[in-house]
Amino acid sequence: MGHNGAILVAGGAGYIGAHCCKAVAEAGYVPICYDNLSTGHRRFVRWGPLVVGDIADSARVADTIRAHAVGAVMHLAGPSTIGESVTDPQTYYLNNVAGSLGLLQGMREAGCARLVFSSTGAVYGDAGRDPIPESAAGSALNPYGRSKYMIEQILADYQAAYGLSAIVLRYFNAGGADASGLIGELRDPETHLIPRALMAILGHVPDFAIFGTDYDTPDGTAVRDYVHVDDLAAAHIAAMERLLQNGSGGTYNLGTGRGHSVREIVDAIGRETDERIPLVVRARRAGDPPVLVADPRLARQELGFAAHRSDLGTIIRSAWSWHQTAHPRIA
Repeated sequence: MGHNGAILVAGGAGYIGAHCCKAVAEAGYVPICYDNLSTGHRRFVRWGPLVVGDIADSARVADTIRAHAVGAVMHLAGPSTIGESVTDPQTYYLNNVAGSLGLLQGMREAGCARLVFSSTGAVYGDAGRDPIPESAAGSALNPYGRSKYMIEQILADYQAAYGLSAIVLRYFNAGGADASGLIGELRDPETHLIPRALMAILGHVPDFAIFGTDYDTPDGTAVRDYVHVDDLAAAHIAAMERLLQNGSGGTYNLGTGRGHSVREIVDAIGRETDERIPLVVRARRAGDPPVLVADPRLARQELGFAAHRSDLGTIIRSAWSWHQTAHPRIA
């Protein structure tokens, strides 16, 4: 496939998917957004056509790949909330595992054998306090992480049996928003720390809380590795182009190698916005490990991954700019 070919972005109307579509277009390709719009946003589809469909619908996937002469697929579709996966695991196994099988079947039917898969640092579970290497996967603490790890194992089997070329990208905590102001982190309900805090400042979240202050961490709150969504999108382009050039597959952490506690994040948001954040403290949530920090060295070495925008200030400022437009302050 040539440089100006089409790339199918499954889940392309979502937060990370929309940023990937923009990056695909800026790299000179045509992003074909494939999304059932259950959680995605039609207004986020700005850089290529939208095909409304479910990844479980293998026939529609195959038809879309053929119609647009798609050369590779980015798979970002599926639910991604840890707490919800604990209370409703069936949804996660159906949408993530069974849905991915439908997508893979459609790809095989259409003769498309290149896939960049959106996985997660949740595959590691409680892997200790040090930055986590890719080899540590397999001890997820929640159905979300387990569903993603199951898909990774399925991809390995498809590579061995059918010649699939796949790159697995394990995100840590995505944050921030594109500088254009056109796309950002938008969910209903919102569950992630940074957008919930910003929405609380703007009057849209009346019950902002932090969950757990008794973890074995320096300040008692959970520690996570935050990576800017634009840096994640750039990693997708690097992975996609490697596959298009018939490069090998692989599995890579996308993070910074540095953790920030929940209290650090809340304090940084207060500084960056010059606002007071109303919050309460609640008990820990099921499925949350104390520390989750990436070892990103392999992605740097093999994909050229660089976290250019992933300092905490840039993540928060870009998210704040987006939310002030998307969710104007309630007087």
